[in-house]
Amino acid sequence: MPVIAVKKLDERAVLPTYGSEYAAGADLYALCDEELVFAPGETKFVRTGLAMEIPEGYAGLIYARSGLACKRGLAPANKVGVVDSDYRGEVMVALHNHSTVEQKIAPMERIAQLVVAPFLKASFEQAEELHDTVRGEGGFGSTGRK
Repeated sequence: MPVIAVKKLDERAVLPTYGSEYAAGADLYALCDEELVFAPGETKFVRTGLAMEIPEGYAGLIYARSGLACKRGLAPANKVGVVDSDYRGEVMVALHNHSTVEQKIAPMERIAQLVVAPFLKASFEQAEELHDTVRGEGGFGSTGRK
């Protein structure tokens, strides 16, 4: 299990926590002095008060919390945020209100989840031709519904 060094940039900040023994994502908490109000369609950067040292070969992926996104329409604006291993600044969540009504986030509320995952770094080379596949150039929806 990789160990992630986390620096509190504010004494009130809460370290990420897992909601259950087998949870893939660790909850991130809003660091704010008062309730944050999101108008419909509004995006705000929400502080966590934390900086992290993600190990080389890994990335911190910031995903929506399912209840917050499905029940209240609040989810990361960029769908999945990426914390690179060389980033040492504060982890922020660009939270967007996808709903048609005003939404609020309370101080220290769980706002997103962080999944630490390994990744492969690729080398991209120009090619004149690509290998054929059964799917070929079939795009969106080309493999059917069932």
